Amino acid sequence: MQAFRRFRVLLACLLLAGAACAQEPADTKPAEPAQVHGRLLLALPFENKTGVAGLDWMGGAFPDILNRRLNSAGFLTISRGDRLYAFDRLGLPLNLEPSRATAIRIAQTLDADYVIFGNYTLGANQITATAEILDVSALRLGPPIQQKGDAARLPDMINSLAWQVTQQIDPAYAVEKQTFVAADRNLPMEAYQDYMQGVVAEAPARQVQLLREAVRLAPEFAPARLALGRAYFANQDYEQAATTLGRLSRRDPNALEADFYRGLAFFYIGNYREAEDAFAFVSTRLPLPEVVNNQGVAVSRRGQDGSALFRQAIAADPRDPDYHFNLAVALAHRHDRAGALQEIEETLRLRPQDQEAQTFEAQLKDPAPAGVDPDPGQAVPDAQGPLERIKRGYSEAGFRQAAFEMEQVQQMRLATMPPDKRAAALVKDGDQFFQRGLVLEAEREYRDALAADSGSALAHAGLAAVHERDGDPQAARQEARASIQIQPNVPAYLVMARLDLEANQLGAAAAEVSDALKVDPANPNAQGMKLALEKRGQEMPQDSSHPRNE
Repeated sequence: MQAFRRFRVLLACLLLAGAACAQEPADTKPAEPAQVHGRLLLALPFENKTGVAGLDWMGGAFPDILNRRLNSAGFLTISRGDRLYAFDRLGLPLNLEPSRATAIRIAQTLDADYVIFGNYTLGANQITATAEILDVSALRLGPPIQQKGDAARLPDMINSLAWQVTQQIDPAYAVEKQTFVAADRNLPMEAYQDYMQGVVAEAPARQVQLLREAVRLAPEFAPARLALGRAYFANQDYEQAATTLGRLSRRDPNALEADFYRGLAFFYIGNYREAEDAFAFVSTRLPLPEVVNNQGVAVSRRGQDGSALFRQAIAADPRDPDYHFNLAVALAHRHDRAGALQEIEETLRLRPQDQEAQTFEAQLKDPAPAGVDPDPGQAVPDAQGPLERIKRGYSEAGFRQAAFEMEQVQQMRLATMPPDKRAAALVKDGDQFFQRGLVLEAEREYRDALAADSGSALAHAGLAAVHERDGDPQAARQEARASIQIQPNVPAYLVMARLDLEANQLGAAAAEVSDALKVDPANPNAQGMKLALEKRGQEMPQDSSHPRNE
């Protein structure tokens, strides 16, 4: 599997600011810039050393949570699907607990920089996990990392372990441990157990049963809803799949994958309008060729011209014969027989044994009934022409690689800005992450902003909001005060106001809302909080003893 290697070569080209890049020779590996090395991670299931077979499911929980946290920390992690693909390529059983030697083979197959593996034991209702990190290129094993935690709060323990793993790989990583631990604090353990057992269940009915229960117990836990939608889809229950996947917020980080399969579900039940809308949502944010192709197919099934979308898919991946085939069909419907012939010939060049394409080529070359001279502009009659081809799955590796690539290019662009403008751009990105509930990603952006410009009041205000969300009011107040001291601003005042309201200090909260409105009288958040305080029917005098004035 060379998808990751090809991606990193491309990224190296981008990071070298347009330097010419030849195709990578089969027996060489190009030198990589520092920004690329060490960012591709493979987390393997941990070995169950508890002696309790009923706890085997926990082994898969480690790569599941490690992947989500490390992705948020700016690494590119290898998904469960890609890992299972590597197991299959190497002829390994899917439930294998690999040795170190086997782990190296798997990592090399996927071109990973690091492998994370380990084990877990149980004693006195506590889970003890030991993780080790293997640097694949150096074949060097880092010191063991150990983390203990309540067995009833397994996600919290693994999140703490994820923070330690991140610190060992990237000691400069600045996000605090509390942000990692708080990521799953509202997730019931029962829901997470049902989710993990549902993901690995072999019987489709059992998989759906467990995932439905996980969603019932934790309706806001998007990975479970996505997994349930995918399970319905795999069982060809397309209406349930479309309904389930449609309940994920389009601001959720899983939304693009969800809408891809939601589009397929609508397509299979003949709702081409909804299918087109779902594919369009994905393609406008991440125009992978398979998504653009499917949007074009949905457009065509509605009797409209999808040729522009098929051309876009070909431009992104000219080696896929299905995109050329679909463009040939679209051009034939537009009475462009010459163009259709050109595309179907390219299809057959790429896939010579394609019998449907061979038949279509014959129809294009002789579309007229016997005894009638063919019209060069005549299209193949719809009744005789083939249907466009839908792509039934997209590459998860390609999906995540593209997103990672976009982030790296963004970092390159930011690096050329003056410090204050770079900080402002990072704060804006952090605000967008925070509004989507991606608190760990938001904290990373705010801390990068402060590294660029320590005098960024809004970066401190963003960190104050992060600490407030994490349940650390003391740190939130500290950051809010630092922000206001640099420059009075609405976000910091509102953090202070919410903290005081939570502490039932209504007068102090009212004073801070008043200060926020002095900065921006039209701010809707400040106005909304003022109305909420007024509805409480309390007096709101200035409180000179409030901590902000100490």
